[in-house]
Amino acid sequence: MTVSKPINPVLRDFDQLSDCVQVRLPVVKALLGVSSATVWRLVKQNKLSSYKLTERTTTFNVGELKKFLAAKASA
Repeated sequence: MTVSKPINPVLRDFDQLSDCVQVRLPVVKALLGVSSATVWRLVKQNKLSSYKLTERTTTFNVGELKKFLAAKASA
C-alpha cells in the first residue's frame, strides 16, 4: 500500500497567491524541484532574490518566483 503525502496548500494554490506574499525555502525547493544548494546557487547567480526577515529566516517573493518560472518555461 502506498501512502501519499498531502500537498502543501501553498504549493497547491501557488497561482492564486498574491505577488507580494513571501514563502520560505521548502516551498521554493518543492516548486522548482531542486535542492537547497541549487536554490542558493540561483540566489548567488542573481537569478533569484532572497530576503532576510531575521538572522535565521529567509523568504522569497511569490511575484519574483512566478516571473522566474515563466521565463524558465519560455526558454
